[in-house]
Amino acid sequence: MTPDSEALRLAVYDSFATTGRAPTPAELALRLAAPEDSVRRGLRALHEQRHVVLDAGDRIVMAHPFSSVPLGFSVMGAHTLWWGGCAWDAFAIPHLVGGEPEVLVATRCPGCGAPLAWVVGRDAPPPGGHVAHFLVPAAHMWDDVVHTCGNQRLFCRRRCVDAWLKATGGTPGYVMDLPTLWQLARGWYAGRLDPDYRRREPAEAAAYFREAGLEGPFWGLPE
Repeated sequence: MTPDSEALRLAVYDSFATTGRAPTPAELALRLAAPEDSVRRGLRALHEQRHVVLDAGDRIVMAHPFSSVPLGFSVMGAHTLWWGGCAWDAFAIPHLVGGEPEVLVATRCPGCGAPLAWVVGRDAPPPGGHVAHFLVPAAHMWDDVVHTCGNQRLFCRRRCVDAWLKATGGTPGYVMDLPTLWQLARGWYAGRLDPDYRRREPAEAAAYFREAGLEGPFWGLPE
């Protein structure tokens, strides 16, 4: 990543972290004193490197854990309101954003429609018997990342997962409890708001998943 592209990446993430919204290419061009066409090229490069997700018009859809479109979760801090890209990302935001150590994560159970909310902080998982269901295995999460994130949801209980899968014709994925989701989210994006952030290599990701308590081929891990 060149210094210019790193400055662009940091500008995108700073906007999401501080305002809850994605900057436009024009806003980034003004901020970085760069031509807008070069900003668009830079954003496409960041998209290819999986630092951001763009739509066909070069608009930023996601910069994990942030989203510019509603995918089922709102995340309200003391100063900022975000769309959470998924259950994983929504639980990750208080661990990443320095000035927001505690947030209110809200959604609806896809199985029964019940409203669900948790206060998520850095010290311990929120209480509750709710479960998260991830539909798409780790090896295919980037095949269609918006679809993947839109199907990492939180449910009242396992019975609601089963009802939702039956109604949608989905294939059962991976179910985890709130403590496991919190462990998965807490350090996954560490350093993403800082200069010279480096994405994990596959072996590093696998080690992180094991430490979070995940297991099995869904995560590319042994049974």
